[in-house]
Amino acid sequence: MAAKKKSAKVLRCPTCGALVRPRDEDFPFCSDRCRKIDLGKWASGVYKISSPILDPEVLEDLGGLTGGQDKGSRND
Repeated sequence: MAAKKKSAKVLRCPTCGALVRPRDEDFPFCSDRCRKIDLGKWASGVYKISSPILDPEVLEDLGGLTGGQDKGSRND
């Protein structure tokens, strides 16, 4: 049997879908234009991280969105 060749994984630009090689200058995008379009989508809120913040310390740092409780008001 002949030895199997490693097939190169086909990668596509996340913005336009054009083929991209890992060694390309703008990888993972096909061009600087597509990179800037993607950045604009992040900046305008098109992309979001949808999981809720569950860490109470992070919520406290964001302005006390923990339901109105603060550390000093607990009766231990």
